[in-house]
Amino acid sequence: VHDGNVMGVPYFECQAGMGVFAQLVQLSGSGAAPSTVPAAPLPPAIAAAMAPTASENLGSTPLPSKQTTTDSSIALGQQVMWNGKNAVVRYIGDVGFSKGQWLGLELMDAGGVHDGNILGVCYFECPAGKGVFAQPAQLSGSGVPARVPSPTTSAASTSEDEPETLPSKEKTADGSISLGQRIMWNSKTAMVRYIGDVRFAKGEWLGLELTDG
Repeated sequence: VHDGNVMGVPYFECQAGMGVFAQLVQLSGSGAAPSTVPAAPLPPAIAAAMAPTASENLGSTPLPSKQTTTDSSIALGQQVMWNGKNAVVRYIGDVGFSKGQWLGLELMDAGGVHDGNILGVCYFECPAGKGVFAQPAQLSGSGVPARVPSPTTSAASTSEDEPETLPSKEKTADGSISLGQRIMWNSKTAMVRYIGDVRFAKGEWLGLELTDG
């Protein structure tokens, strides 16, 4: 569902549409022993969208969005400013890559990092390279008070300038999976291209390059 770049952060490089992120409990294959540590829980709607049984339909139907943010300061369809760029709010609600309320934005010009689909979950639809996610504190515009960007999210929003991929660990914490190892994800063959921390969720994640589409 991506090329190794998620929310502007380059974790690894692969062909567009062949990259996914997963946690150890989602994998099988040579050396990929089942983990006894459960993955962090996701909101029900997002967990259902990411379930293996729905893997062939990921990205086909956007998740339902809230009409306004919790404080009612931003509404669906509202025009806002993100990092000095004009954008329209296309999604408001929970996400599977982080906690809290997030807004899916469609930029009016280029400068985004996706098409509304993150880690196989379709939150909204827009042209490729025009979608970004942000939190209310990062926005300004009609009806949106100017606020200082949240320190927990500013790194992800400004990381578009990072020229190189992030360094990867050689093995998972339990030593069961190594960088470059071939494994199975949702019955698909994949190669491990990244192991380590990510900026969209907590815990250890593996960046995978699917080898059979």
